[in-house]
Amino acid sequence: MNYPNPPSLLHGILADGGLSTLFQPIFHIGGDRPALFAVEALSRGPKGSNAERAEVMFEYVRRKGKEVEVDHACAIAALKASVGVPPGCAISINVHASTLERDELWTPFLSDACDRYGLPLSRLILEIVEQQKYWDERRFFETLDRLRGAGIRIAVDDIGLGYSNYRTLIEIRPEFFKIDPYFVTGSSEKWHARAAIESIVLLAERLGGDVIAEGIESEADLRALRDLGIRLGQGYYLALPSATPPVCMQRFREDSATTLA
Repeated sequence: MNYPNPPSLLHGILADGGLSTLFQPIFHIGGDRPALFAVEALSRGPKGSNAERAEVMFEYVRRKGKEVEVDHACAIAALKASVGVPPGCAISINVHASTLERDELWTPFLSDACDRYGLPLSRLILEIVEQQKYWDERRFFETLDRLRGAGIRIAVDDIGLGYSNYRTLIEIRPEFFKIDPYFVTGSSEKWHARAAIESIVLLAERLGGDVIAEGIESEADLRALRDLGIRLGQGYYLALPSATPPVCMQRFREDSATTLA
């Protein structure tokens, strides 16, 4: 007797409702009171599976070579969930560099999805994750040109680690440079981390971009980053990821943690 094959994990990820989205706010941190600038849409895999953790899901997806399909599904889930994000707030979604290289229809796909959910393309920040480098430079940069032509801004994630070297940054010239938490968390006590951060801030200024510090987990680190000239940041000290989009500015609590007001 023949039995049907059990559904694969990939099938579960791509199934209707297989993905969920959390939002982590990104704040203007230059002033006395952080103000909401954007939300990063964080994708999570099927609940109860190993792939519910983002790092497990995307490692599995890369091994299967299914970045394009899953990036499409994650973008749709994120944009659908973003309907409640305040109008003046940007929305950052993640995409693999390999997807931008392989999928020539990525820009019209995003345009159609944004039309479907009533979101202007100018609110999007496309955050390139660099675990796998692009190989076909022509196709990759043609896609970036089309995205920028549509009004979408570009961010590079995990700067300081992996493929996000200075050559990559100079070639891409992103609007946003996202410094990896490895350098940010504890930076108030690590002079060598601050030196690396300072060099990235200088490069971003020269290339006309802004720096976003990821992994801010203490008041001391926040002050150190401000002193280095960083104006945008995110991290558990500022706000935890939430399934509900923030509806207003974030406020510090007296105990140095934060909640959505």
